[in-house]
Amino acid sequence: MTHWAIMSGIEGNLPAYEAVLQDLKRQRQEIEALYILGDVIGPTPKSEKVIQRLQSPRQNEPVPVVCQGWWEEQLLILYGLGRSDEPTELINLYGKSMVKTLWDAVGKSYLEWIRSLDFGLFELDCLLIHGSSVSVGDELTPDTPAIEMLDRLMRMDANHLFCGRSGLTFQYEIEEGSITSTVTTLDSCIPPQSTVVKPRRVIGVGNVGRFPGKATYTLYNFFTNRVEFRTVRYGFGKGFQVKSPSS
Repeated sequence: MTHWAIMSGIEGNLPAYEAVLQDLKRQRQEIEALYILGDVIGPTPKSEKVIQRLQSPRQNEPVPVVCQGWWEEQLLILYGLGRSDEPTELINLYGKSMVKTLWDAVGKSYLEWIRSLDFGLFELDCLLIHGSSVSVGDELTPDTPAIEMLDRLMRMDANHLFCGRSGLTFQYEIEEGSITSTVTTLDSCIPPQSTVVKPRRVIGVGNVGRFPGKATYTLYNFFTNRVEFRTVRYGFGKGFQVKSPSS
């Protein structure tokens, strides 16, 4: 059976990424594609080593396909190349000192590679993206209202949305049904319109590098639509301990 490996949030943690690659080599099923949904960098100089590793995959390793994440967007904003003029979100979350920390973490020579990353990826009937179709920073979780989840899916007409912003592994299923909507203007009211909603899913793919010693990622079989969440424990004395809750 053919699978995709989908991950997010390496955040400059090269040992975590290497641990996931080793776990992929142990899989019996074929890994056809490796998708990384952003945040390969973080506020650490080790991020440059991660970029170098992604740019030079070794023999018999899948070539990673990478899209832009929140940290990449913040770095581009610092260089005046982002979707906003000021790093307001970065400062609000981490304080003004983080501006210099992130600036110093990744050299200008890597900027063109980061700038070339797609906002998201659309494969078959799947949208793979760091946040959502709204923004890189849009954080979808199991607590997100159903109508909001449906909006994110229908914007791109995707049946499966894989996202990594929250760092969580989860499946959020929307069952078949219908939505009735009306539009009211100043001088009239358009009659209600019903839209049939087919079953769709939002999948949180986990986080590779945020939590020391533990990396989570997702395997997806696009023939059966089966999702498997994997946890890899790594580090001195840890070995590779793998838990595989699946559905």
